[in-house]
Amino acid sequence: MRRELVCVAGSEEIGPYTLLRLERGSLDPGAPGQFFMLEAPGRLLPRPMSLCQAPPGELAFLIDPVGPGTRALAGVRAGDAIHVLGPLGNGFDLEVERPLLVAGGIGIAPMPYLAESLGGAPAILGFRSETHVGAARLLPDAEVVVEPRLVTELLPEDPGDVLACGPEPMLEALRALAPSAQLAWEAPMACGYGACYGCVVELAGHYERLCVAGPVLSTAA
Repeated sequence: MRRELVCVAGSEEIGPYTLLRLERGSLDPGAPGQFFMLEAPGRLLPRPMSLCQAPPGELAFLIDPVGPGTRALAGVRAGDAIHVLGPLGNGFDLEVERPLLVAGGIGIAPMPYLAESLGGAPAILGFRSETHVGAARLLPDAEVVVEPRLVTELLPEDPGDVLACGPEPMLEALRALAPSAQLAWEAPMACGYGACYGCVVELAGHYERLCVAGPVLSTAA
């Protein structure tokens, strides 16, 4: 991992989200599902963000501006500079035979980079409103549902190798339906590399730092 001051290349609105594009500098994009800590201007603590896209020379992150930190990140403009640390954590295992990507809401964030790394894969996306569906253009061939329909309603009887990211209730449902699924979980993080113990979660009856053990976990583990 590296911490580097990088320039903002630009940003664009995608539905209610903001796709923030940063110049890559000497940062490695890492594996799909890993994350970076982005230091929002004027905020004390950085925010963990999965890499959304990795075009040549850039790193792109999908931001959901729901709090002061994410709103500050969504508000930066081309030419600004922010500190970025990463890549961090454990990403998806790409050695799968029949990948099926499943995402809910902002859980779509790591899916474009994951799909590209897999050479393409079918995807199912769920959103809470038609406004949020605008983010589906990041995976234009995906099947899409809007609440009250659930992504699990589109899951085939034999889903193959599920790789998923989204809200905890969705991941819990997938855990029951697809025992070998790889699930990307979320937790508050202050450092991103295990020093602060701010992202401790209970896994299989014991406590783990999600930034070190995950964020991608296999239900079969």
